[in-house]
Amino acid sequence: MTVTRATPFRRLAIVALAAPLSLALAGCNGSDDPEGAPSGEAIAAIPAPAGTTWLDTVTVTPEMGYLVGNPEAPIKLVEYASHTCNACAFFATNAKTPLKENYISTGVVAFEQRELIRNSFDLVMATLVQCGPKESMQPLSDQAWQSFSDIMNGIQANPEAVNASGELPPEQRFVRVAEVTGLIDFFAARGLSADQARSCLADTAKIEAIAKASDEQAKEFNVTGTPTFFLNGSRVEGISWEDIEPALQRAGARKE
Repeated sequence: MTVTRATPFRRLAIVALAAPLSLALAGCNGSDDPEGAPSGEAIAAIPAPAGTTWLDTVTVTPEMGYLVGNPEAPIKLVEYASHTCNACAFFATNAKTPLKENYISTGVVAFEQRELIRNSFDLVMATLVQCGPKESMQPLSDQAWQSFSDIMNGIQANPEAVNASGELPPEQRFVRVAEVTGLIDFFAARGLSADQARSCLADTAKIEAIAKASDEQAKEFNVTGTPTFFLNGSRVEGISWEDIEPALQRAGARKE
């Protein structure tokens, strides 16, 4: 896994809707200045309300993150992620199943995914995964990460058409990028209709809001790469499940 700094966020938030798009697919990283994870006593499972499960409980947070699990969970794990980040894809493929089955399902841990926009393709995919109902955001993201190689191949297959899209009006620009990179078809095969995708990608106000939230939070929390994890507000050192699971257990998500 390579290490790089993210695209300057203020510049991306402003320029992405005003200038030709460019390919920026360099790697990703964890954290620059990691802090120790919190520790505490073991916490007993918290039952979900009758007729529900925590795995089906989704909340959109004020930070424009999508939280799965008990919104009042005593342990909250936040991931800043990029859809063009191979380390994020690795985490989604290898960690999400045990995270959901062993931790989120108990009501003790909630997992929130927030966007870190590193390039214009991140902005397109962030818009697409947020286009449908809130319950579909994380599943669509995970499916994209599970098909990471195919998506990256599509993104890199037609750079001329991608660059040409920069000459289009903002409400057409991201639609065209998604068309020429195969992203419209990819998400259509997973339940997001082409018409719905085009409508969302023409919503420049929403796209600007996603970019602005990424920009502001990157500065506020000193997030310079992906994936970066926070546990109850403290930065977690490391980017793999082998790093995250022990931190969850130290915080109290364990049986004794």
